[in-house]
Amino acid sequence: MTTSPRPRTKTLLGIFAKHWEPGKVKTRLAHTIGESHAATLHALFVATLIERLAAVGQRRAVAFWPPEAQACFAGVVQDRWELLPQDGGDLGQRMQAFFVKGLAWAERVVLIGSDSPDLPIDTLTQAFEALAERDVVLGPAADGGYYLLGIARRIPPIFQHIAWSSRDVWSQTTARLIAAGTAWHELPPWYDVDKPADLTALRKRLPAAAKTDAALGRLAQEVESLLHKARRRN
Repeated sequence: MTTSPRPRTKTLLGIFAKHWEPGKVKTRLAHTIGESHAATLHALFVATLIERLAAVGQRRAVAFWPPEAQACFAGVVQDRWELLPQDGGDLGQRMQAFFVKGLAWAERVVLIGSDSPDLPIDTLTQAFEALAERDVVLGPAADGGYYLLGIARRIPPIFQHIAWSSRDVWSQTTARLIAAGTAWHELPPWYDVDKPADLTALRKRLPAAAKTDAALGRLAQEVESLLHKARRRN
């Protein structure tokens, strides 16, 4: 569904997601499993997060790219989430635009990407709770970036002059927060899945997580099936 005017709520959860076009997503994994399988894996991650987090936050939006992929995303969200096309520009510009809109919709806004399909729901709960007192919440990723950003009240100066997709994202972001005098709440570390080693680690985590999360159980089966097909291809 598309966005519509609604009263301002307390919490908004957003997911940034790109369309699963081969050659445009999971490019580092594509070197080992092929572009088509890498795109399918990305689509599985998006669908899993949409299913798992469908009750998190009072309002939920998938911020998708590119804008012409709206029909594809509509088939996945099935009215469980609102759909919001991302603005143009680099990642920082697109995130800042999302938070400008998000803070007009809700008091506390949390944004995640689509690279952490098994992100614990408790972590999102912690993020929203922390935003009751802090203006910023950050979840450090193992690759030197962050897997979650939460903002309440005012937008900090953390979206410009950042070396996006590098190991310096976390250090540069926190340095800007310190310079601005903005205190933040730091969540437990978690993992993005971008490289073959990341996928191997995810496969090891999924069986335990699947015991209490049916969506992750299905993801585990689908990932193994996908990798079996990729091995046959090679």
